[in-house]
Amino acid sequence: MIDVVVWWSAPLAVEERFLGLLDETEQGRYDAYRQELDKRRFLTGRVLAKSLAAERLGTTAAEIKFDSACDDCGKPHGRPRVPGADLMLSISHSGELIGVAATDGTPVGLDVETVKRRADASLIEYALSPAERDALKGLTDDERATAFFTYWTRKEAVMKATGKGLKIPLQSITFSPYNELAVLVESGDPVLDPASTRLTDLKAADGYRAAVAVLSTDTLSAIELPWSP
Repeated sequence: MIDVVVWWSAPLAVEERFLGLLDETEQGRYDAYRQELDKRRFLTGRVLAKSLAAERLGTTAAEIKFDSACDDCGKPHGRPRVPGADLMLSISHSGELIGVAATDGTPVGLDVETVKRRADASLIEYALSPAERDALKGLTDDERATAFFTYWTRKEAVMKATGKGLKIPLQSITFSPYNELAVLVESGDPVLDPASTRLTDLKAADGYRAAVAVLSTDTLSAIELPWSP
């Protein structure tokens, strides 16, 4: 059994107690955002991840130092890692919701999306496989948006778990119908094997769709918890 813990939070206020948890590199990334909400979402993701890591490692958030170097280019936009710790983390945000997922060393990916966006034909064509597109036929606009973002979050979650992100073509992977338990049915990319990929849809919050995935042959169990400082 792979246990995944997911913490959810609204964007935090910009306060010194939170800003003080950012290291120099993270402060630079924070400063680079122009929109206030983007700044708050980045800050919240880091505070949330450090707080969750601290709880699991038996220390304080102030003691947690991340290595976020990208595996491909070395820039600090990769998944956050605590050097030497048997811990994997994934951060995601959309709208007014930020989430962090953690496992004890199993590759994990989390994605959350607001369903306030419309799923237009070009987006559906870009992201979904033929079988998934067929499942959307006959739905109302609201139903289509919910179904589409169910598929989208599943895809983002498994791709984040691999660490490759959108380098895997979205149309190359097919999931079970949006209204059934989440299962990776088919993959055209060797890095994603249905036999060793587990995922589940999450409750997240009203107006959002979310999913979490792990790369494992074991059963996945996910616990969602609201977080407040």
